[in-house]
This record gives sequence, C-alpha cells and structure tokens, in this order.
Amino acid sequence: MVCFLYCNGLMDHLYVCQNGNGCTAWYKAPGHFTGTLDAFVKITRYEGIRSLWSGLPPTLVMAVPATVIYFTAYDQLRDYLHARMGSWSHCIPLLAGALARLGAVTVISPLELIRTKMQSQQLSYRELRVCIQSAVAQDGWLSLWRGWGPTVLRDVPFSALYWFNYELVRTWLCRQAWLDGATFMVSFASGAISGTVAAVLTLPFDVVKTQRQIELGDSEVHPVTASKPSSTWLLMQRIRAESGTRGLFAGFLPRVIKVAPACAIMISTYEFGKSFFQKLNQEQQLRGL
Repeated sequence: MVCFLYCNGLMDHLYVCQNGNGCTAWYKAPGHFTGTLDAFVKITRYEGIRSLWSGLPPTLVMAVPATVIYFTAYDQLRDYLHARMGSWSHCIPLLAGALARLGAVTVISPLELIRTKMQSQQLSYRELRVCIQSAVAQDGWLSLWRGWGPTVLRDVPFSALYWFNYELVRTWLCRQAWLDGATFMVSFASGAISGTVAAVLTLPFDVVKTQRQIELGDSEVHPVTASKPSSTWLLMQRIRAESGTRGLFAGFLPRVIKVAPACAIMISTYEFGKSFFQKLNQEQQLRGL
C-alpha cells in the first residue's frame, strides 16, 4: 500500500493505492505531482472533481465546534490575562492562543482522525464505524487520539505565533492608516500575513501528524507487517533521512495557499461579526434606556 499526502488548498487530501485495486497504473502513468496545479489536474482527471472535497461532512462537523471553542476561548483568556498580567501584555496573545488551541485540539482530535481515515481509505460511513470499533477494541479509546501529540506540536505553536503576529500587524496597520480600530481589510491582511508566517514555521509538525494518523490505517490493512507508531522525534528523523530536510517541508506551497486565505477570511469575518453584534447590542441597550 502506498499513501500520498497532498494539500489541495481546500483541505488535506490523502490517496491510498493498494496492489490489485487498479490504481497502480494510475500513478505509473502520470508519474508524480510536480506542483500544485499539476496535482489539481491529475486528481480531478482520475478521481473526479468531487474527490477534492473528500471527507467534507466530517470536516464541517469538526470545523464548526473547533472554531467556536477556539475563538471563544481565546477572547476569554485574553481578557482574563489582561486583567492579571498588565505589565506582560505583549506575551498575552502567545499564551492565550496556545491555551485556546490546546483545548480545541483535545476536543476535536478524534473527529480529525476520522476525517483523515475517510480520505485515506475511501470508506463508507458503515465501513468507517466498523473500522473505528475495531481500532477501539484493539488499542482502546486512546487510539482515537492518535496523532494528538504531533497535532499539538503543530497547532499550539501555530496558534501562539499566529495571534502574536496578528496583534502586532493589526496594531501596526491601524497606526499607519490612522485608524482607531481595525477595519475588515486590516483584519484580512493581518490574518493572511500572520497565518503565512505561522504555517511555514510549523509545517514539519503537520507532516509528522499526518504520518502518524496514516500509520493507523497501515496497521489495519497489514496488521502483521505494520510497525509500531514511532515517536514524533523518530518520525522526523526518519523523514529527514529518507527525503532530506525538504521532506519535513513537503506541501509547503499548498499549505500556504490554504492557510493564508483561510486565516484571513476566518479572522476578518469573525472580527466583523463581533463588531456588528456589539454595535447591535449597544443600540438595543440605548433603546431600552
């Protein structure tokens, strides 16, 4: 079995090729992906355009609660820490972002594992239920959190760096434009810049996280020959030995293409929505007076 990981700019895309299923020739014909556009063309041509949205339902199920938990926790933690750490205000985005993401990752990790398995093995929902039950029976409930460690190592530093840079860039842009508060475009630009920086610096942990989750699928397809999951550090060493340092930054361009606009859209719409409802609440309070 051969697993291919590719981030299509919308979500992580995993393709698993097993001998005898007719897909070996698929990859012999085009060879390999030579870039983002090449991957789009080949995936669409041989799997259909719908395959670009493989695993969308569990992605939505995962994204909505994760976003609610994440942003709400960050806002609450930031306000709480500002009241307790006035002299260390520059460190507050780092700490609040890290803690908020840690909580969100812990809650959502099983859903992300399910999404990855659906993308890697093309399972129906019935097959997925049997697969999850088998994994729990074999390795216990903690198996649903496989990949939690690398995910934390990727997402917690990402969140800390993201919010730290976001607050800095937003403040700087507001000063340059002589604005009292951030506009939609200021938030959009700040989110894109900070998301790009954080994505590049944490990319190796994203590669390791996906590798750890793929190992669960390997152990189910080949239970006898599958090796035990490696630690995060050993996996990074193995990837570096096999593919060099560049292997730890595989999917660099697709990840930036995905993360930068995603962060920009998410934070700008969040800030806009928050400002809108704050003004609405203030107007209703004034009318009540």
